[in-house]
Amino acid sequence: MLLKEASARLTQSELAHLGAGEVGYIRKMKSDEVSRCFPEAPEIDPTLDLWALFAADGTPILLTDNRSSTFFKAAEDDLKTVSLH
Repeated sequence: MLLKEASARLTQSELAHLGAGEVGYIRKMKSDEVSRCFPEAPEIDPTLDLWALFAADGTPILLTDNRSSTFFKAAEDDLKTVSLH
């Protein structure tokens, strides 16, 4: 209910920029998802576990096979992190 109330008070533009520059999210990715989010990435071994850091608005920041690296990059960029499953 809280989200419903908050979204009723925010414009779409305000909602899209919520957390910008302050929050980032970390998510595990499969190699077949990489080209959609990181089009410049080379072809990646499908057996690798990959981790990505995104800005609050979904802008890709980092792709790595080391989960800890995502947290280090977020800290470097002064982002509070959340994980998506």
